[in-house]
Amino acid sequence: MPRVLIAGCGYLGQAVAELFVAGDWEVEGWTMSPDSAHQLSKKPYPIRAVDISKEDRVRTQAENFDTVIHCASTRGGDVDSYRRVYLDGARNLLERFGSSRILFTSSTSVYAQTNGEWVTEEGLAEPGHETAKILRKAEDLVLSQRGIVLRLGGIYGPGRSALLRKFLNGDAILDPESDRFVNQIHRDDAAEAIRFVSTREASACEIYNVIDDQPILLSECYRWLAAKLNRPLPATGRSTSKRKRGESNKRVSNAKLRACGWTPRYPDFAQGMEKNVLLTLDHENG
Repeated sequence: MPRVLIAGCGYLGQAVAELFVAGDWEVEGWTMSPDSAHQLSKKPYPIRAVDISKEDRVRTQAENFDTVIHCASTRGGDVDSYRRVYLDGARNLLERFGSSRILFTSSTSVYAQTNGEWVTEEGLAEPGHETAKILRKAEDLVLSQRGIVLRLGGIYGPGRSALLRKFLNGDAILDPESDRFVNQIHRDDAAEAIRFVSTREASACEIYNVIDDQPILLSECYRWLAAKLNRPLPATGRSTSKRKRGESNKRVSNAKLRACGWTPRYPDFAQGMEKNVLLTLDHENG
């Protein structure tokens, strides 16, 4: 039975683990804290509290794995958190599991294009923001050891959507002067992409964009939500918010991953958000 380590068994990692369990893999999950490990103790696979940013904690783990998936998250942390979780974490996993297939979940924030152009894996990935620069360093480290990099768009899914939360909280703004494309992926499609790439023989030392089929303007996201929820459009004005991973405006292509045989279950924002919106309406209607 093949063995896989999910280093970062959170919102995405748990969905990945479930797919591998269903595929008859032996799965182990790691979380940063003992509290998180305890909360997941009833999962049908072992969960260990291992902070991957700590070299000694990773080095002393006795088990070995065919595949190691780094999908830990800073949960919106600062530059130091990025360096510890992504760069130090990747280095520690590579040093301990050098003979395993390593997958690193990065972000489309490494693309800094600003003119709404289409971007592929061969395009420039030269971010100006410090957190995205750290992601690029981690990517290069993984690729230098013949690992695999997955650049994920903004993840949404059951119980989670940053855009829906901003809309419901009244924080959304329609800003015609700086409208931009957003590149997103449903959690379940991201999990399947990780499983799919993990089991492909020809994926070593490759980069894949993990995005749905149709990047969408931020304004169109909010217009769709307003219509679906039967609520007023957000106010029109000048957005003053600063995104942690810098300002960009691009459309990220998933053509490479699709050509390999991966197909998203939720190919666009509307199809992916339908269930989230229905749950919101059910909750409001009691």
